[in-house]
Amino acid sequence: MTADVTIGAQRLSAHPLRAAVLGEVHARPFTPIETPRRVLHFAFETTVERGEADRTALTGFCDARGLPAPRPSDKHHRVVFGKTALRWEQHAEFTTYTWELPAEGGTPFHPSATTLAGPMSLLPQPGPVLVAVDLHLLADAGRILAPERLFDRASLAAAENSDVTALYATDFQSDPAGFVRILIADRGLAPERAGALTQRVLEIETYRTLALLGLPEAQRLAPSVRRIETRLAEVTAATRATEGLEANQRLLDELTALATELEAGAAASQFRFGASRAYDEIVQLRLQTIGERKAGGLPTWSSFLARRMAPAMRTCATLEARQANLAEKLARAANLLRTRVDVELEQQNRNVLRSMSERTRLQLRLQATVEGLSVAAISYYVVGLFGYLVKGLHDTHMLPADPAIATGAFVPVAVILVWWVVRRIRSRHIKGVE
Repeated sequence: MTADVTIGAQRLSAHPLRAAVLGEVHARPFTPIETPRRVLHFAFETTVERGEADRTALTGFCDARGLPAPRPSDKHHRVVFGKTALRWEQHAEFTTYTWELPAEGGTPFHPSATTLAGPMSLLPQPGPVLVAVDLHLLADAGRILAPERLFDRASLAAAENSDVTALYATDFQSDPAGFVRILIADRGLAPERAGALTQRVLEIETYRTLALLGLPEAQRLAPSVRRIETRLAEVTAATRATEGLEANQRLLDELTALATELEAGAAASQFRFGASRAYDEIVQLRLQTIGERKAGGLPTWSSFLARRMAPAMRTCATLEARQANLAEKLARAANLLRTRVDVELEQQNRNVLRSMSERTRLQLRLQATVEGLSVAAISYYVVGLFGYLVKGLHDTHMLPADPAIATGAFVPVAVILVWWVVRRIRSRHIKGVE
């Protein structure tokens, strides 16, 4: 498909995504199907790596038979060889193979799907099988086909399309070979309408199965969510009677562990629950597009799936809502406890600062006392040294004054000098610390 636009001799460059957007509308077109026809439909769970390996295997399958192979960017591909057609589609998390085979005779689902599924064994299995459908498109102009004889009456669902040109029925149960059987009775379908109805019916069964994958995930997480809800109520009640930093810190740690466990489960299930919602919406849209009409007093596909499938979807939605609500409650409870812990820490810090201030005051007093004693002691030694000096000078007749008088007169001078020196040293130390 050309993305650029040509105007005369001028060529308008296109947006990088224009070709992809235009092609998406035609990504999975309906293909005409002639009645009678047998359709075997498989859906496999595929990761990115499995998807690439599956594409490579399909390319080799086509090349070996001289058939056009899918391009690296293709998400769907259809090839016809003889009376058999293969339709391949690759989706985000699954890959489908749809085999359109000739139908012999007028007996529904004869021969068995196991006999007809041989072509699927020519390709390696892309991943775990999720969907296996055996669809039989039969002519029924005389309205002689009776779905009640082919399916389990307890779970049979059947309906006519909007213009009453077809009846489609199934019991949504797998047969002994593992296939879910679907009957489409052609009562005047054109090949294009037959192809469209067949594809929509197969999509309903495929997306129905994929949508229900969220239910086991919800059932797996429900006990954990219930336990967290119960423990949150217990911790919240204990918070009212708990005092002390250690006790509150222990409760806060437990709330943090509960929140971590909840977020881990929510993160693991977020994609599954979102995908289930999307698949369920696709199922409802396909049913609306077909335009069901009741047939023979049997429940329609819409009413059957609403009764069986809707509770599962509500279970997933309810658990997802519980996770979100519980996460908010855990956050609020943790914030309250964290505030209490912060207040108690501030109280402890204030007490520590008060204690440090008291110790500092005592140290200053002790320092002043020691400083006074130091001045006295140093002055004593200085006066003593001065006394020796004066006595020596007096004995050599260099100092005529009495040594005792000179030493006594020097005492106040020595004390003042020592006090001044100690004061200067302390002032320098204080300035160095600042």
